[in-house]
Amino acid sequence: METVDAVVIGAGPNGLVGAAALADAGWDVLVLEAQDEVGGAVRSGSLWPESPDVTSDLFSAFYPLAAASPVIRRLELEKHGLTWVQAPSVIAHVATPDEDDCAVVHRDPADTAAALDRDHAGDGDSWLKLFEQWQRLRDPLLEALFTPFPPVRSGAKLLWRAGAHDTLDLARIAAAPVIRLTQEWFGGEHGRLLVSGNAMHADVPMEAPGSGLFGWLLVMLAQDVGFPVPQGGAGMLSQAMARRAQAAGARIDTGENVTDVVVRGGRATAVRTATGREVGVRRVVLADVDAPRLFNDLVGPEHLPARLRADLGRFEWDLPTVKVNWLVDGGIPWRAQAARTAGTVHFGTDLSGLSRWSSDLAANRAPDEVFALLGQMTTADPARSPEGTESVWAYTHLPRDRHDDAHAGKVADRLDETLERMAPSFRERVRHRTVQHPGDLEAADGNLHHGAINGGTAQLHQQLVFRPATGLGRPETVIDGLYLASAATHPGGGVHGACGWIAARSALAAEGRLGRPVKAARKGAMKVLYRG
Repeated sequence: METVDAVVIGAGPNGLVGAAALADAGWDVLVLEAQDEVGGAVRSGSLWPESPDVTSDLFSAFYPLAAASPVIRRLELEKHGLTWVQAPSVIAHVATPDEDDCAVVHRDPADTAAALDRDHAGDGDSWLKLFEQWQRLRDPLLEALFTPFPPVRSGAKLLWRAGAHDTLDLARIAAAPVIRLTQEWFGGEHGRLLVSGNAMHADVPMEAPGSGLFGWLLVMLAQDVGFPVPQGGAGMLSQAMARRAQAAGARIDTGENVTDVVVRGGRATAVRTATGREVGVRRVVLADVDAPRLFNDLVGPEHLPARLRADLGRFEWDLPTVKVNWLVDGGIPWRAQAARTAGTVHFGTDLSGLSRWSSDLAANRAPDEVFALLGQMTTADPARSPEGTESVWAYTHLPRDRHDDAHAGKVADRLDETLERMAPSFRERVRHRTVQHPGDLEAADGNLHHGAINGGTAQLHQQLVFRPATGLGRPETVIDGLYLASAATHPGGGVHGACGWIAARSALAAEGRLGRPVKAARKGAMKVLYRG
């Protein structure tokens, strides 16, 4: 049986970042990936054999968190083939079919402010004040978000930089619903739409605590680093991560679906794959795997304390997703001209409709309206499709219990109908169309349960010490040597690499000079939490 220092299960962004961190420390690292290529939900490809020169992003597409993440910046992926590119403007929100103007985040904050002032006098100043505050807090805040919980050192830096007023203001942003914050910040619809639309990238209802933080964070990142894309397709980001890990000495084997984590004496000692391969582990297993599958299937409930099994039984997934991909001749003929230069477009409804859509999904009802996120990929990266065409995708969410193909197909058709109203003659321009149902997304990446893209709900009851179950808010598990390194652990979903990085750094600390007291302290905390 072959034996390595560390096995990383899954070659998604978190797994690849974790592998690079362990390999940088001189460990013998093997990454095992179930699919035939690396990337997880960061992959691209050709959907239409008759148009092989069109690149479509198969899952995620725009990466503000990756561009801002201190974890990913440390990897210097530009040295491994990554090039970021951007659309002329960042985000547009097209609310109604008859509007000739729309809300826009421009690349220059002054241009965004001027546009908001045209919608409502004074909103431009409010925008610039928010952005000035963001610039003061940015670096220590991102460091605190993407470090192990609790963020003692980075949290102290943030408090020192923020001072009393900004600290309390940030705490209120984290606790308040986005619908309330936007009413306080802006008098016009455009400013409110920009923040609220970005809040809907997560599955937190607009009226729920925490939605304000998501909206504020993403819209400030949009104004700061933009919504960049990897030149040549989302897969180029994953390929650069894989090359970075390999340059440090990690090996990556694709087509190897890990089915078991072998536990002996309470410790992870090996992994087995569907091909019958068994790999022994001298030190650790890092699992870029969703939490229910890792604990219930790969480890097995017989190795878990009863309290943890009960907590996992109430694990809540985020919302299912249906995604539509098009190749459009001449681009999308938006009635609102400003939307034609944006890489990301939110469309389908105004502020009150957005609130209804969010509330319906939270109540497990099928919404009457469709709100969708759309990517104009050739606008952002001309290499994605031939000149005179646009590689486009859009996705929307479904009620948790309505992820079947029939319902998803109907919602996908309504996406086309809604887009046609916003951009008359759109359907006449469509050359190719492909729908990815929730089941298609899960088949292509096992972590996307029923098309859930966040690794579990982002609502407050499943964040920090409650993610994925009541615990320490850290990647260590009740199995010695097994670390959770997926979006199911803090800090959660998004392509930032922090889940893999934190898992790797925790493993290195446990195996380092102070490993014995570190392990003893963690075991003691686990015993108190799960065994009483």
